[in-house]
Amino acid sequence: MTTEVKLSPRERLLGAAATLTYRDGVSIGVEALCKAAGVSKRSMYQLFESKDELLAASLEQRTSAYVATLLPTADDGRSPRERILHVFGRVESQASAPEFHGCPYLAVQIELKDQSHPASRVARQVKADLTAFFRAEAELGGASDPDLLARQLSLVFDGANARAGIQADSLAGLVAPTVTTLLDAAGVR
Repeated sequence: MTTEVKLSPRERLLGAAATLTYRDGVSIGVEALCKAAGVSKRSMYQLFESKDELLAASLEQRTSAYVATLLPTADDGRSPRERILHVFGRVESQASAPEFHGCPYLAVQIELKDQSHPASRVARQVKADLTAFFRAEAELGGASDPDLLARQLSLVFDGANARAGIQADSLAGLVAPTVTTLLDAAGVR
């Protein structure tokens, strides 16, 4: 016997916001969000103060799943170099999917422009946490300048996501050699 779990209006709105903003961008209208969620506008505004708050909550809700698809598990026995390369291997793998539109957190920051927007703040934190991961691994791996290497890796990560997200380039055979060059130059083991 299968039991169908009925999602709450809040969960349906968060899901619709995640799907539609990733596919169509943050300019998606409230009406379209409510229609996709099967929720009235009145209900949406009872659950969220604004569309901005809904977008931020949707991004925040997806963060742990997003991070889990990218980052290796803590203390997985791999070297810092392998752990960094793992992240870029995941991006390369994800980028081959037809529905891939790049990093959702980068897209939000680019689209919104306003760094004080609630969704921008969530996205900025996710991106800062990724750079912190790169920095910690670079330091553990003996990088000559962990801060610089972390910023360079973030630049490659965002560039790879943007290029693949707009289907301007395939990441296969491009990202790993680029990252390897950076790791070699920084002396990461």
